Amino acid sequence: MASAAPTAAVEAYLDAQAQKSLLRFITCGSVDDGKSTLIGRLLFDAKALFADQLEALAADSARDGTQGGAIDFSLLVDGLAAEREQGITIDVAYRFFETPRRKFIVADTPGHEQYTRNMATGASTADLAVILIDARKGVLTQTRRHSLIVHLLGIRQIVLAVNKMDLVDYDAARFAEIASDYRHFAATIGLAGIVAIPLSGTVGDNVATRSAATPWYDGPTLTDHLETVAVDGPSATAFGMPVQWVNRPNPDFRGFAGLIAGGAVRPGDAIRVLPGGRTSTVAAIVTMDGDLPEATAGQSVTLRLADEIDCSRGDVIAAAADAPQVADQFEATIVWMGDEPLLPGRAYWLKLATQTVSATLQPPKYQIDVNTAGRLAAKTLVLNAIGVTTLTTDRPLVFEPYAQSRTLGGFILIDRESNATVAAGMINFALRRAANIHRQPIDTTRDMRAALKNQRAGVLWLTGLSGAGKSTIANLVEKRLTRMNRHAFVLDGDNVRHGLNKDLGFTEADRIENIRRVGEVARLMSDAGLIVVTAFISPFRAERAMVRAMMAPGEFIEVFVDARLADAEARDVKGLYAKARAGLLANFTGIDSPYEPPLAAEIHIDTGSMTAEAAADAIVEMLLTRETP
Repeated sequence: MASAAPTAAVEAYLDAQAQKSLLRFITCGSVDDGKSTLIGRLLFDAKALFADQLEALAADSARDGTQGGAIDFSLLVDGLAAEREQGITIDVAYRFFETPRRKFIVADTPGHEQYTRNMATGASTADLAVILIDARKGVLTQTRRHSLIVHLLGIRQIVLAVNKMDLVDYDAARFAEIASDYRHFAATIGLAGIVAIPLSGTVGDNVATRSAATPWYDGPTLTDHLETVAVDGPSATAFGMPVQWVNRPNPDFRGFAGLIAGGAVRPGDAIRVLPGGRTSTVAAIVTMDGDLPEATAGQSVTLRLADEIDCSRGDVIAAAADAPQVADQFEATIVWMGDEPLLPGRAYWLKLATQTVSATLQPPKYQIDVNTAGRLAAKTLVLNAIGVTTLTTDRPLVFEPYAQSRTLGGFILIDRESNATVAAGMINFALRRAANIHRQPIDTTRDMRAALKNQRAGVLWLTGLSGAGKSTIANLVEKRLTRMNRHAFVLDGDNVRHGLNKDLGFTEADRIENIRRVGEVARLMSDAGLIVVTAFISPFRAERAMVRAMMAPGEFIEVFVDARLADAEARDVKGLYAKARAGLLANFTGIDSPYEPPLAAEIHIDTGSMTAEAAADAIVEMLLTRETP
């Protein structure tokens, strides 16, 4: 019996630990508002530091600190060398700690405008935001920007931490002024329920213990509030689980693994697999620890279905009676994170949950003024800008509005060439036309149309510098194909701009739209069974890849008409290079706008060693080889 007491105590302790709720929160605000120092103080007051960490902190403070040899708590989270040298936070630093009443994961996010993208990353999974304000400086532009992002990302629990009160002599009037200014701004963007706390991260005032220096303040300490603030439990929405992968450990088992985004599921529940729409029922909920009678939001499980239906990564298994929406056109709020501005019409990869699709964005409806939350006219979005736009995906996307589901409503945009994340977005709603427009099935297929012409349809996409010889070669190719009783048609860059694209200029965005329209026309013509020969500079790989994706597999043939800039400029039959050199023609490829040569073109024409006639012969020969079974 003597040994039972320690065992019972251990079990009671473990039970208590298991019952603790978890709060994810971020600290944000402007540069040098004391975010890292505050987190360091929280860790220290929560006794979350070991003796060796305290010794290292003391040594680091003496060497790198900014407190005159006293403990510099910011060094606990400012881990990068550049952060310590500059005294700012660059990356997002995550720390875990706990108190007797709750567990915490805190993200220390950057305050510098240059790293707003990192702040948005930290906020995307948080339940609460601690927005710091330096009592000496008051509400700044970056304070407003971070508050707006916090609101857009769905965080509704806000702590206004008026920091460095020790540097304003704990002035109650100054605290009230800042709190009033911030609440006035917060009301304009819809933030409510703000808890304002005067504190000093360096000294520890009102962080974990109430400060005698603020007798005029009768609210909670920061730790008290974090321990008691309500945290939303599992979502009460209908069940939905994006499929991460198909689990096939042996031929007799086929399950679908993923993280449940919302709701609950039980064996026997009717489900629908989206976007396809096939239905089945849940046969079992499988985990490493055995089958479960129920699984809820936040759990990772494998579902076995009663029927063998088509389901793969990127699909969403949802409750049959209340499934998410499916559409391919949306309005979305965008936080632009790319160094290069948004290019309307350019195709980006869009990742939402486990789905990856190609998406093109329209020019912004408006940009949001971070100071007033007003609407500004904008043709694009630049680094750290926030705006609302519409986007179109190349295939249906399973989604919910972000206000209902972070998992199925939040997405990122990725540059297709660099693989860099350029934006974070939140779907507001599907466009009405996305539900009202449907593809009309046509019984006569593209293969049938091509067979009538005794050929295989396709698109020859000639790309290269102005003056490289694209139009000349395209004309020769069409003549040879016509003599062989093939049905071909040339789409030439200059000719198209006299009609279909006469409304477009030569800015980067207009050139992207030019190629998008031509790609759509080329696709329709190839659907008609034609061999389409295009001659366009098409300088950007992303747009050529976009057109390739429009076509049936194997029907897009990229032909790189390769010419040295000096040779193309020497020809200059239209006088365009001379105008560009004289500054009379802006955005001219090769002079003040880049050309991105193909990395793996199907045909490479070296105009320095091959005549136009020989190039046309090589292209036609390749086409004939392609038609041979």
